[in-house]
Amino acid sequence: MKKLISLLCVFGGTLWVSAQKSPNVLYIISDDQSWTDYGFMGHPQIKTPHLDKLANESVLFERGYVPTALCRPSLVTLINGQYAHKHGVTGNDPSPKRYLKEKSNQKKAQLISYLDRHDTLPNLLGEKGYLSHQSGKWWEGNFKHGGFTHGMTRGFPQPGGRHGDDGLKIGRNGLQPIEDFVDHSMKENKPFFLWYGVFLPHTPHNPPERLLKPYQDLGLPLSIAKYYAMCTWFDETCGQLIDILEKRNLRDDTIIVYVTDNGWIQNPEKNGYAPRSKQTPYEGGIRTPIMFSWPNGNLKNGKRKDVVSSIDLFPTVLAATGARTPKDLPGLNLLENLKNEKPIKRKGIFGESFAHDIADVENPEESLIFRWTIEGKWKLLLTYDGEVNRYKTTHPREEKRPQLFNLLQDPKEEKNLAEQYPKVVARLAAKIGKWWPVKERKVLTKWE
Repeated sequence: MKKLISLLCVFGGTLWVSAQKSPNVLYIISDDQSWTDYGFMGHPQIKTPHLDKLANESVLFERGYVPTALCRPSLVTLINGQYAHKHGVTGNDPSPKRYLKEKSNQKKAQLISYLDRHDTLPNLLGEKGYLSHQSGKWWEGNFKHGGFTHGMTRGFPQPGGRHGDDGLKIGRNGLQPIEDFVDHSMKENKPFFLWYGVFLPHTPHNPPERLLKPYQDLGLPLSIAKYYAMCTWFDETCGQLIDILEKRNLRDDTIIVYVTDNGWIQNPEKNGYAPRSKQTPYEGGIRTPIMFSWPNGNLKNGKRKDVVSSIDLFPTVLAATGARTPKDLPGLNLLENLKNEKPIKRKGIFGESFAHDIADVENPEESLIFRWTIEGKWKLLLTYDGEVNRYKTTHPREEKRPQLFNLLQDPKEEKNLAEQYPKVVARLAAKIGKWWPVKERKVLTKWE
């Protein structure tokens, strides 16, 4: 589709401005996928041809991260651009150990209300005349809560409304609701925002036989073959989604943003995740490729070495669409960096890990397990004594002292270098403390 050109015309002493239509926005959010598990990231067996093509048409940050390796807080960060300790949704559920059923339902409703604390992407785009559609995972009640004009999730307290209900059918059961919404937006002549938070490759790992068989033929363990096939199934739906745009000549005027909510390393012995992946602050839990693709946006496509965070997506998309940008956002507007190849001016990124079950909805520190920072090659993890109810095996916390890794030399984080580099530990720990000061949490920041 040809680019629309802004025209300035002077007629009868009056200045008339015909502005280019605002670009559409599509968020593709993978659910529980390792940063390594794509063809374009070099995986030797997993086939992802559609995402490989998208990566070639994108600014690709291979060192992308999410601040929190758990789906619900990670998704809220995407929708409002805030860290979990700031937006308040630090875990998936109130702790059943702390809250009985009636009290738990009250706390679930309270967590959903936390979305009102900050502007959301659908609300801000709505001010610009955008229509918006939610599909896939959505924990924060009905799709309308958060500003979506259209969507699939009925939401808590309705049956099945914990994290998506009807919305979880998208992708696995086709993309018709999205196709209908796009046609409606075109009929209304309005730009749109699509939230494709698809429940893939998330469990249940039940891929179609046609996708599973090629991986079984490689002699892989069944659990691995199923997971690989789920990654390919997810990729297939991404191709179908982009086809919807291309068949309507909308691809060039659409910003596609790609990210994963949190990482996953498949356990070869069962349909579950291996240690140091989902819910953890290790690379297997927080790292993700992040992509921006916008044919009409004059982006300098290609691979970038910069470290970026999912908190950067919010201000970047707002800038690209010309929407109002709230003050004091923690993320960076990357738009100018996407249009050139200059290094991003940043001295590091930060993140936090909380227990799956929220011990105290009003006090995030009660469930705090880790805080971390990445600066260039260095990554520092600090361990805390927050309460863990379920998933205790996910958070063994056997090493309570600081953990320092050289990610460029040791991406699997196998060698703790904290004892050899105490000055680096002290400097990065001070940065973490300045980023988010915590109270009354036990942590060792020196080797004793």
